Amino acid sequence: MPTAWYNLLTKIGLYGEQHPQRDVIGMGVFLRASHAPANPSWLGGADSPVRGIGLDTFLPEWLAREPDNPYIAVFAPLLIDDERELAAQAPVLWQTVQTAALEPSIRKTLSEILEFWFFERFRALSAKEIWAMLNMLTPLEETKAYQSIFIEGEAKGRIEGKAEGKAEGKAEGKTEGKAITLKRLLKRRFAILPAWAEKRIDTAAEAQVDAWLDAIFDATGVEDLLGAAPSEE
Repeated sequence: MPTAWYNLLTKIGLYGEQHPQRDVIGMGVFLRASHAPANPSWLGGADSPVRGIGLDTFLPEWLAREPDNPYIAVFAPLLIDDERELAAQAPVLWQTVQTAALEPSIRKTLSEILEFWFFERFRALSAKEIWAMLNMLTPLEETKAYQSIFIEGEAKGRIEGKAEGKAEGKAEGKTEGKAITLKRLLKRRFAILPAWAEKRIDTAAEAQVDAWLDAIFDATGVEDLLGAAPSEE
């Protein structure tokens, strides 16, 4: 996002106006250090109000040092470039989160994050194929993720697609599964998802849903990601 620094500077200024007695510093976190915008070029000095950090500068070494750390395992799909290597490590990463000593709510959150990244990295696979890859010991139909992603999404699309053909039903189910994931992530990030936003997601083409999923972590709000709400609503 080329305007990230300017966006962050604006937020620093607004927060500073509300808390003039404080020194306000902004931190930009990027997957890779090379993703940081080049401008404004004067940022980054010792006295700069904005600092940047690339996760790729320290997370790979941290993951190697603490392979059983579930908080680091969830970032692995972003850092392992080779898909074959990631596929080989996927069951271990998943089990790291499932077996760690975590509060149920924290485990659920980490599982959803890891699930999202696997769906992003293995777009050529269906939901059923991804969960077959991850759940080596647990029957697929018994997992909560299967129930929420596959049954509500892909299976529904298959059922509706019987009249129109198996290929069309599978494509529709895959799109709806992605839409369900997008709506859940938006609700988790922004707390409220307006009815118009759910409708826009439900009626969007798969390519559009994919684009929204790619941009969700750069968005500052629902309208920033999906576009303005309809005026009549």
